[in-house]
Amino acid sequence: MCTPNNGQRRSIPNFYQATHGAYPIASPGDATASDWENRVNMDRLRTERLAKAMEQLERSHLGALVLFDMNNIRYTTATHIGNWARDKYFRCALLMRGQAPILWDIGSAAKTHQSFAPWLPEENWRAGVSTWRGAIPTEVGIEAANAKRIADILREHGLAGEPVGVDVVELPVLRALEAEGLTVEDGNHLMLEARTIKTPDEVALLNHSAALVDGAYEELYRFLRPGVKENDAVALVNKFLYENGSEEVEAVNAISGERCSPHPHVFSNRFIRPGDTAYFDIIHSYMGYRTCYYRTLNVGSATMAQRDAYKQAREFMDLAMAEVRPGASSADIVQHFPAAKDFGFETEEQAFGLQYCHGIGLGLWERPLMSRYHSFDHPIELQEGMVFAMETYWPTPDGSAAARIEEELVVTKDGCQLLTRFPADQLYVAGTRYYTGVDLQPAAPAADFAEVTA
Repeated sequence: MCTPNNGQRRSIPNFYQATHGAYPIASPGDATASDWENRVNMDRLRTERLAKAMEQLERSHLGALVLFDMNNIRYTTATHIGNWARDKYFRCALLMRGQAPILWDIGSAAKTHQSFAPWLPEENWRAGVSTWRGAIPTEVGIEAANAKRIADILREHGLAGEPVGVDVVELPVLRALEAEGLTVEDGNHLMLEARTIKTPDEVALLNHSAALVDGAYEELYRFLRPGVKENDAVALVNKFLYENGSEEVEAVNAISGERCSPHPHVFSNRFIRPGDTAYFDIIHSYMGYRTCYYRTLNVGSATMAQRDAYKQAREFMDLAMAEVRPGASSADIVQHFPAAKDFGFETEEQAFGLQYCHGIGLGLWERPLMSRYHSFDHPIELQEGMVFAMETYWPTPDGSAAARIEEELVVTKDGCQLLTRFPADQLYVAGTRYYTGVDLQPAAPAADFAEVTA
C-alpha cells in the first residue's frame, strides 16, 4: 500500500533498495556523483538501458530496429542534443542483433559524440542529413539515400531478409525503406516494453525530477495571491526549475477560477481573484526524466463546495493507490475512478485524461496506461519497478471550480511509494490571510500573563 501524502514529516523508505535490492542508491535528492557512496551511476544507467532494449530485440522476430523517436534514441545511445530537435525526425539510430547501435545525427553533434561519448565505438557516431520533415524536396533523393544506407548495413550483417521494426516514421521514409526491399513492422512496442520497468538509476532520476517540482510548488504557494496572473505563475515555475537544473520545462498548465471546469489544459493571462481555486500541472525533465505533477490550491479562502470537490478527488486517489502492488490488475485501480457520466460526460472517451494513470520515464506517455476507457476489457498486471502518474479530477456542482490532483508512484515489492511529496491530503489555501476584529483573541491582562509564564 502507498504511503499517504499527508503533508506531515515521516520516514521515507529506501524504495530503490526495496525495488531493486542489488544496489541501493544513497542520498535520494542528490543526483551529483560521489566517491564515498553509491548514487546515480550514469555508466550503469547507459549500460542497463541499452541491454534492456537489446534483450527485447533478441526475444522478438525482428532483425533490427530503426529508431527516430528522440526518447528511444536517448534510451539506447545516451545522447541528447536539445529538445528543439524533438519534432524534426532527422536523428536515426539503428539497432541490430549483437551489434552496437549506430546513430546518424546532425553533423556537428556527431563530431561532439565522437569526442565526448566513448560508450559507443567512435565510428558508430555518424553525420547524417534528413529532409527536415519535407523541407528539402523529395527529388533531392535524401530519403532514398538514407534508406539504401540502412539496407546496405543490414545486408552486410545478413539481416536484410528479416523484418525491421520502426518506432515512428514519415511516410516518404517508410516508402523508401520498402523500396529497398525491407519488410517494415511496428517496433515501438518493443521499446515501450523495454522502458516499462525502470532501473534503480532511472527511479532515482525520476525522484530528483519530482523533487524539483516539490520546490516549485513551495514557490507557488508563497507567490499566489489576488492580482497575479496565470502566466506570472508559469514564469515563476520556469525560473525556479531552470535555475535548479531542469533540462526542459515542457509545460506548466495554470488553470484558475471559472476556467477549471471544463479543464482547458493550457494557461492564460487571467488574473487570479480572491477565493479562486487554481490548479497546476508541471511537466519538466531532469536528465531526460519527466514529471507530470498536478496540485490544487485555493487563494485567500475556500468554500465548502470547493473543499468537497477536493475531498472527492482525493478519495478517488487514495482508494486507487491502496490497490497498487505487484500482481494487481489495472482494472483493480480504475474501478475506483468515477464513471464519465458521474461528472458530466456522456462517454469514457469524452472524459479520457481526467481520471487515469500513465507511465512516466524519458517519455511522458509510457506503460502502464490505465483508464476506465480500456482497462476493464484489456487489463494488465502491475510489476515491481513500474513508475506511473495517477490523476484525478472533480468539479463543484455549479461548475465554478474543480480539483485536480496527481501523484507519481513507484511499484515496490510491498506496494508503492510516492515520488511527489508536496502536501495534497486536503485543499490548502495560499495568499494573504485576512483578519477581522472578532478573529483576534483579546490580549491577556499583565497579571494573568505573569501568572501563566511563572
